[in-house]
Amino acid sequence: MPTTCDIRALQSAAKRAQPSTLQLLADLVRLESPSDDKAAVDTAVNWLMSTAKSLGWGVRRHRQTTHGDCLEMRIGPGRSPLKPLLLLGHLDTVWPKGTLASMPYKIEKKRVSGPGILDMKAGIAIGLQAVNLLQWNGLARPVRMLLVGDEEIGSPASRPLTEQIAQECEAVFVLEPAQGLHGAYKTARKGVGQYKLHVEGIASHSGVDFERGHSAVLELARQIESIRHFVEPERGVTVNVGVIGGGTKSNVVPAEAWAEVDVRIARSADGRRIDRRLRGLRAHDKACKLTWAGGINRPPMERTRAGAALFEKARDLAAQIGLTLEKAATGGGSDGNFTAALGIPTLDGMGAVGEGAHARNESVLLEQLAPRTALLAAMIADF
Repeated sequence: MPTTCDIRALQSAAKRAQPSTLQLLADLVRLESPSDDKAAVDTAVNWLMSTAKSLGWGVRRHRQTTHGDCLEMRIGPGRSPLKPLLLLGHLDTVWPKGTLASMPYKIEKKRVSGPGILDMKAGIAIGLQAVNLLQWNGLARPVRMLLVGDEEIGSPASRPLTEQIAQECEAVFVLEPAQGLHGAYKTARKGVGQYKLHVEGIASHSGVDFERGHSAVLELARQIESIRHFVEPERGVTVNVGVIGGGTKSNVVPAEAWAEVDVRIARSADGRRIDRRLRGLRAHDKACKLTWAGGINRPPMERTRAGAALFEKARDLAAQIGLTLEKAATGGGSDGNFTAALGIPTLDGMGAVGEGAHARNESVLLEQLAPRTALLAAMIADF
C-alpha cells in the first residue's frame, strides 16, 4: 500500500524523544495500579489526566463505582469530517501494591523492567509519545485514547464504555504488547469464558452413616473427567479446570464442591456450542445437584479483511525502517476482542516488545521503544 508519511523522520524524532518516553514510563510503572485496588488505579488516573493535559489532550474521566475509573482523552481537529481513530489500553495490572519493593523499575543493559511495564504501561507511554511526535505537523484526523481500569479481570465495568466509544471511531489500535521478542502484531485472539461449577451433595458421617452421604467431591471429579473431553485442539478450543475446592473435614462426606473453568475459543460459534455442552452436563449421582455460573465474557477477535488491511499497511511502514513485521494469533484476550466483534477494524499488539507479562521477569526491549513509537505514529498519520 502507498504511504504518505515519513516514518524515517518519525523514528529519528522518537529516538531524540526517548528520554521523555522513559520518564513517562518510569512514572507510570511507579504508580502501582492493581485491578482490585480502585484507589490505586484512580491515583494513576489522576496523574495521567494532569500529564495528558500538559501534552495538549482534552480529558474526560468516566467514574466507576467498584472498579478503577476510566480515562478518555481526545486530541486533533475538533470539526474534522473524519471519524476518530481510537487508541485502546488499560491502566490496571496484575501486580499487588507493594511489588515495587522487590521488583523495582530499572534500566539494565538492553531492558527496562518493572511490574506492569510490558502489560501494558509501556504501551501507554508509546501511545502518548507517538501522538506527541505528530503534533508539530498537526493531526489530520481526531485521535482518542481510552484507558480502562479493569481489563485484567475481564473488563466487567468498562466494557459498555469501550464498545460505545469504539462505535464512534473508524478503527481501533490496541496498545497491548506485541507478540514475542520478534514483536508480531496480533490480528486474532481467542475468546475467553470464565465459569464456576457448584456441586451440592448430601453430607453424612463417613464412619457412622457413610452410605447415607452423597459426595459432592466425587461428583465433581466425575464432572471434571467429562469436561476434559470438551477440548478440541484442532479447532482452537481449550477447556481447563484450573481451581477446585470442596468438603469440610476428612470424616465428613462432602456436601459442597466447586470448580473454576477457563474456556478459550477461536470462533464465536464454538463459544455457544461449548456453553451448551457445559450447561448440559447432568449429575452422575442423581442425589447431587449441578449449578453453573459465568459464561463467555470476551468474544474471539477473528481475522477479518479490514484487520488484514491494517496489518498490511503496518508491515509496509515497518519495512521502511528495517523492521520485519509479522502477524500472530494468541490465546489471550484483550479489549480489542470487544471492538473487533462489533465489526470495527482492529489491530492489536501495537505497544511494546518484551517478555514476562504477569511474571517476575516482566520487561521491555529498550532498542524497540523508538521504532515501535515511530510505527504507531506513522499508522496514525497515514490512516
